[in-house]
Amino acid sequence: MKPPPVTASLTFSGRTFSIQELRLVQEVTADFAALSLTEISRTLCELLDWRRVNGRLKNHECRQFLERLAELGLLRVPALRRCGPRGPRRVPVTERSDPELELVGSAGPFAPLRLELVGRECAEASRLWAELIQRHHYLGYRVPVGAHLRYLVRSALCPQRVLACLLWTSPAWKMAARDRWIGWTDPQRRGNLQLIVNNARFLILPWVRIRGLASKILSHCARQLPCDWEKHYGYGPLLLETLIDAGRFRGTCYRAANWIHLGKSQGRGRMDRDNLAQGRAVKDVYVYPLCRDARQRLCFGPAPAFSGSIEEQNQ
Repeated sequence: MKPPPVTASLTFSGRTFSIQELRLVQEVTADFAALSLTEISRTLCELLDWRRVNGRLKNHECRQFLERLAELGLLRVPALRRCGPRGPRRVPVTERSDPELELVGSAGPFAPLRLELVGRECAEASRLWAELIQRHHYLGYRVPVGAHLRYLVRSALCPQRVLACLLWTSPAWKMAARDRWIGWTDPQRRGNLQLIVNNARFLILPWVRIRGLASKILSHCARQLPCDWEKHYGYGPLLLETLIDAGRFRGTCYRAANWIHLGKSQGRGRMDRDNLAQGRAVKDVYVYPLCRDARQRLCFGPAPAFSGSIEEQNQ
């Protein structure tokens, strides 16, 4: 039985697909049903010219898009060969994430800090990052969707030990407190949303008890992340954001690092576009502008690539 014909456009991951494009997706998935989901998604990215600013295919987003269309009944799921099990990826727990001897003191003696970027080419660091997050972060590990960077934090005082883990990802699709603060329209938000980066995970390992460390790490990230992001994705962000579970944390380290508290979220989840996830925990919304005129740049046209630190731009 063939899927029903497409009769309306559909927006996913910041892009609106026309009826013609959606029909093309249906045709390709039907004609190349023997291919894997990854191969189909790559083919569609090329046909639809669905790319990041740096030219790379949005393959992961396309896979998610195909799954979404299947949920809507617009594609035949059995026609798509899946290469792995469904559900969250399992992260094996080994002795490398076992608790270690406590590190106690203040942040000063542990300077300079080193943010070690965790890339796909370093399998050992990637496995360590995932295992530490899975075992010691209250939200556990989830495969990041879209653009993202991961970091391990180390100190010159004990370079072999990991102090913290961070994950920076694509931003929340809509967030009332943030969007009011920026003051942008819906078209401006759709055009410039990629210039915001979300701090999705921040883990100070349980045996690390160093006063002032968290705020030092956030300040270090604000200096290093924009350059790393531009190197990987071809553009620099203008604003950092995060959501904090107020029932667990007070946001002290973000305030100490000069992040701005904007208010509360609506408890729907970062990517809930259809208001279907009411009832989630309400969270505190914080942002950190990476330049003085971040709001103005986000409201007018594609913002230029970031270069330099906020301190340099404020001089």
